[in-house]
Amino acid sequence: MNESCSIAVSNPLCELARFGQSPWLDFIQRSFTENGSLKRLVDHDGLKGVTSNPAIFQKAMGEGSEYDTRIRQVLSERRVDAATLYEILAVEDIQAAARVLHPVYEASRRIDGYVSLEVAPHLAHDAIGTLAEARHLWKRVDRPNLMIKIPGTLEGVEAVRTAIADGMNVNVTLLFSLEAYKKALDAYMAGLEVRHAQGLPVSGIASVASFFISRIDARIDAAIDARLAAADPQAAALKNLRGKVAIANARMAYQYWREVTQGARWRRLAALGAQPQRLLWASTGTKDPAYSDVLYVDALIGPETVNTIPPVTFAAFRDYGTVAPTLTQDIPGVERVLHEADRLGLDLAGVTDALLHEGLAAFDAAFIALRQSISMKISSMEKGNAFANLHEHSSGR
Repeated sequence: MNESCSIAVSNPLCELARFGQSPWLDFIQRSFTENGSLKRLVDHDGLKGVTSNPAIFQKAMGEGSEYDTRIRQVLSERRVDAATLYEILAVEDIQAAARVLHPVYEASRRIDGYVSLEVAPHLAHDAIGTLAEARHLWKRVDRPNLMIKIPGTLEGVEAVRTAIADGMNVNVTLLFSLEAYKKALDAYMAGLEVRHAQGLPVSGIASVASFFISRIDARIDAAIDARLAAADPQAAALKNLRGKVAIANARMAYQYWREVTQGARWRRLAALGAQPQRLLWASTGTKDPAYSDVLYVDALIGPETVNTIPPVTFAAFRDYGTVAPTLTQDIPGVERVLHEADRLGLDLAGVTDALLHEGLAAFDAAFIALRQSISMKISSMEKGNAFANLHEHSSGR
């Protein structure tokens, strides 16, 4: 049983620890932390980390009135714009979650217990701007179990290298292809090497590489279905690939990780106390109702990995997930799936490239919408305050 689970009876989430995998939650919200829900997941389900992104913050802050009291309080103290107010709220949320997870951070010897905060999406192709914001957020949050999320673009990876050399914990996000993942892993090791060359310790620095799963199947399966509808002569072979390509892609990334961590370059860093950059499976909620809703958790369980799981999938896996060392199963079969996908012209490379651009655009749109909703709240509250002051003055109070 996972030692962080305090209940007498284990469940599939707790049992992931037996195979070296850490369940994280792809969700953050102020009330969820304040009402003890986050701590209950830590205590009862072995939760070991939290990830956030602009879309999650947009849902948390931009919808409903949960943050209104705090917004009014900030506005009563000083005049701020939407960007500044967002940062105040986000930093507070991250700090609060980091406090809940700090015991996990200590018990795991700084392997787990992290909370991720993403740099602004519009900086995805600006290495200098990304690094500047990463340094700013690292200083603002000021928690040892913070991870700065940086997208795995060419420019982002450049920033990752320096951020690691600075001693920050980094979550490299929006990785879809094996080639992009290789660059992220190399950037982590290169950053550690720079740090060592400067006479600084490389121990205690953590990184994950967020490798996205279900979006790949959603796109590949749609292409397969279109060809099936057109009576493609290769229908049988195409149909056999539905729901398999994303898992195969992830398992090959893990095979690459295993090769690298057994190599001389990594062994030199490990001897200095460095911990490996773990693969983190992201986008693991099932999008096709024809598949099991825990497919992308069941199929990707293996040592020194993380699965950041959406709340609905998290609850489903708790109830009926199957825990087994699946990540290294049938590698020859995995290779055949990818070979067949290539032979049949499913263009995995084109799909992963498109998904990166779409992911960046979606996060940027969510970030813009978030700032707009916060700006509207500021305007509404300021008008309300002005009306109240006018009414008070006209009443002679």
